Amino acid sequence: MLSQGKQFIPDVTKAKVPGIFRGRPVISGVSVNVQELSELCPTNAISINPLCIDLGKCTFCGECAFAFPDKIKFTTDYKIAANQRQKLVISESIDEPVVLKPELIRKEISRYFSGSLKLRQVCAGGDNSCELELNACGNVNFDMGRYGIEFVASPRHADGIVITGPITENMAEPLQICYDAIPDPKIIILAGTDAISGGIFAGSPAINRSFLNKYTVDLFIPGNPIHPLTFINGVLDLIKKRKDV
Repeated sequence: MLSQGKQFIPDVTKAKVPGIFRGRPVISGVSVNVQELSELCPTNAISINPLCIDLGKCTFCGECAFAFPDKIKFTTDYKIAANQRQKLVISESIDEPVVLKPELIRKEISRYFSGSLKLRQVCAGGDNSCELELNACGNVNFDMGRYGIEFVASPRHADGIVITGPITENMAEPLQICYDAIPDPKIIILAGTDAISGGIFAGSPAINRSFLNKYTVDLFIPGNPIHPLTFINGVLDLIKKRKDV
């Protein structure tokens, strides 16, 4: 403790992260070979015409920024959760924060869960990186529990489900069983690139993402892995009292 100093974060909504952290990217208007740029991405997160980066596919490896430092820069903005899939797409020459759309937040979410939220986490074929970061959300540094947000062992005690991993064929049925056991109303949160898009496993015959075709996802939290601050701030934005629009 003497060597590391105070680690507790008094306010997670205003915390700062080290410069090595890769958060929301910014794409400048500098002219480059966009075809070469897009081919660098292992998950096809970079598209052209118009040039943009899909954070739901991005692994945050930083190769695009290394190769084209004048074109792409990753900021330390960790508030990149969204409740609309399209909001995860960052366009060229637009330096705007990612925010939740209040009109898309279901009324029952802020009505029932604004003071307390219990979540059941399901590792649907994940590599344990996002799972480790979710565990960190409850440690003494981030202390998610002070906001009434906690993970529970049983889906019958939960208000919603947090899915990590690309959803493998072997986990498709257990995921459905877990979701069905959660009482209504309930929310769905996708945590991490693999959960949002399949990541590097997208298109593999070993995954079965049919579950996501049946329900509306309430929150998309990008990252590979996600950062605890991204998760906590995203959930807080989701459950806070909404203004009817």
